[in-house]
Amino acid sequence: MWILDYITRNSISGGKTEQGSVKGSAAGKVEVNASSSFCKTPISSPYGIAYIPPEGEKSVVVPSSDGEVCMGIIAPDKGLKPGEIMLYSKGGATLKLANDGNVYINGVRYR
Repeated sequence: MWILDYITRNSISGGKTEQGSVKGSAAGKVEVNASSSFCKTPISSPYGIAYIPPEGEKSVVVPSSDGEVCMGIIAPDKGLKPGEIMLYSKGGATLKLANDGNVYINGVRYR
């Protein structure tokens, strides 16, 4: 992924971007096992969205001036078209904003 290479080349701390597996979480931070274990790693997200990735998800950890940050998970294929957005939970709940102007909640269409 070009963005991972870009972030690594332009990192403040000079560390390297890592991909690993989420092994646990507590108080808004995660533990990610990659080439080494990243404990109590803060999670980065867009403003207004809070989440904790579940164990086993592939995640990306990048260096920052204050230590490493979990940038999120490697998103699974949800069958979205370019321009569509989906929020989903491990339990199966979904909220999809479709290109046709419809909103789908757990697969039910609302206009």
